[in-house]
Amino acid sequence: MAASLVTPSAPFTDIHLPLADRRAGKVRVSYALADDRRLFITTDRLSAFDRVIASVPYKGQVLNQLAAFWFRTTADIVANHVLSLPDPNVLVARAATPLPVEVVVRGHITGVTSTSLWTRYAAGARLIDGHQLPDGLLKNTALPNALVTPTTKGDHGAHDEPLSCYEVVARGLVEAPLWGRVLEAALEVFRRGQEVAAAAGLILADTKYEFGLTPGGELLLIDEVHTPDSSRLWVAATYDDRLAAGNEPESLDKELVRRALADAGFRGDGDPPVLADEVWHQTTSRYVDAYERLTGAPFIPGDYPVDERIHSSLTQAGIL
Repeated sequence: MAASLVTPSAPFTDIHLPLADRRAGKVRVSYALADDRRLFITTDRLSAFDRVIASVPYKGQVLNQLAAFWFRTTADIVANHVLSLPDPNVLVARAATPLPVEVVVRGHITGVTSTSLWTRYAAGARLIDGHQLPDGLLKNTALPNALVTPTTKGDHGAHDEPLSCYEVVARGLVEAPLWGRVLEAALEVFRRGQEVAAAAGLILADTKYEFGLTPGGELLLIDEVHTPDSSRLWVAATYDDRLAAGNEPESLDKELVRRALADAGFRGDGDPPVLADEVWHQTTSRYVDAYERLTGAPFIPGDYPVDERIHSSLTQAGIL
């Protein structure tokens, strides 16, 4: 990387870039770099019910490195925005304009919210988001075929508003030829994800993808892929027994936190309840477990302050 990407050299917290070039999401912050690149910093913040709830140790490192693994694993299916991974928390990526829909792919019928696939199915719906579902499906069981159920992004309608694929095109959110490419890529990436997860003793039940376009119009897979934040990852060895006993599948994702919050009566409004330390310890353990199973590599956390480490690694990589 050329040193001209970011100027001037400074500690991470003092990077002098115009305010408009900084974007802060729920769990990551990004900065615009020169030459149509962006610098993404993944934090330890965890979101649930569409808001930040707490910080989970090492979560940012797990998400960043695991997503990079998946981008490499699926690069033969669709191009992605990754350029380099100079630090466990940092990704340098090609800039892309996100498409105004989130592409949710479901291999199982799951969920507890009012808009979830299972909730609507259990209430009697069979035509859901443009998909005709058969009678007799049980909660958390496999669907006959993987389904794409898109949702709106917050700045293009109500956040997570379910859509059919027809509505994506009819509303003018994505043109038909491009949407066809997105659907094909999403289903292929999901199939690859299921294969890799199965080999690691896991079930990829469902996931969310984001796609974007480069300034030149190239379609890219962006954001993160198949992480405990963006996907439901279940332990295959205990799945059948837990289902037969009427229990939820054993998960290696943030479902533990969602359920602990829901059990305490929290649905997103007001201040979240204080959860037991054990919930956060288990969450960290599950994130690391998912990383090590899927990548086949040990998780080695950074052991000094994030700002200091990021500044050092970016300087060594020639980015600062």
